[in-house]
Amino acid sequence: MKALVTGGTGFIGSHLVDALIARGARVTVLTRFPRRKLPPDWPGVEIVKGDLANLEALRIASRGQDVIYHCAGLVAARNEAEFFAINRDGTERLLAAAAEGSRARFILVSSLSAAGPSPRGGRKQGHEPAEPVNSYGRSKLAAETVVRAGSLPWTIIRPPAVYGPRDKELLRVFKAVRFGLLPIFGDGNQELSMVYVADLVSAMIATGSSQAAVGKVLYPCHREVVTSTMFAREVAKAMGRRIRFVKLSRWFTSGVFGVTSTAARLARVTTMLAPDKIFELYAPAWTADPGVLETATGWKAEFDLARGVPETARWYRGAGWV
Repeated sequence: MKALVTGGTGFIGSHLVDALIARGARVTVLTRFPRRKLPPDWPGVEIVKGDLANLEALRIASRGQDVIYHCAGLVAARNEAEFFAINRDGTERLLAAAAEGSRARFILVSSLSAAGPSPRGGRKQGHEPAEPVNSYGRSKLAAETVVRAGSLPWTIIRPPAVYGPRDKELLRVFKAVRFGLLPIFGDGNQELSMVYVADLVSAMIATGSSQAAVGKVLYPCHREVVTSTMFAREVAKAMGRRIRFVKLSRWFTSGVFGVTSTAARLARVTTMLAPDKIFELYAPAWTADPGVLETATGWKAEFDLARGVPETARWYRGAGWV
């Protein structure tokens, strides 16, 4: 099998490349940083220099592929237009380029943010009207719309919070726990679906080889539902630390994010602490049902928090990140 991975040097993409190589696939990676040192266990990986704005690079990278895993995208931007320019328009260019040289399966790595939050006690199934609450979610939903309208056989997967080795976003929780004090948004009872990165990439590979998954929106996650405080306590247990929570009110967080976004705008840099992040952090739940994915592919998540968090902590320690 020949597979293209966009965003292959990132957190999720690099784990996907590892897994594809282990399964004997011939892998191509599209990257803006071809001189970045690649892992020594990536023999035979073809590197194409380029990004989602470079149509010729996209044509070269996608030509003759059996599966395209589109992992690349922005998670932070200076404004909504910047999100759309990459997450929607970049996806549209990749689809156009791929349609010229292949009939590849197209797997879009979207986000639960595209669907929007759930009511407490509820789970997204994949058939509900999408209700994103911030610029990032709207841009991912726009990318999904482009994929649905394309000519290639597609599957959209919407991961919830992803954690595991090499992740830098939830690393902040592990670092905070090390100091024994952790900020919590609201009452700490926001309900969450989560997925360990090894489970996510196995779901992606299973999706790429399943005809039953074509034309579906799928949620790769573990069936357990946790809360933000439950996750933090599991991290503390894995780190061997005791923690105290500092609960942050919505009005306080809103003020802080207003200051950080203004500072970022003046400095012409991006930040994830934008005002519309509030709608994500204080939603009652971000939960989903993996049932459709399990039925279509036979996949099932193996890592609950009790197994995945210690594995993550062990990797962070070994890498010197905590």
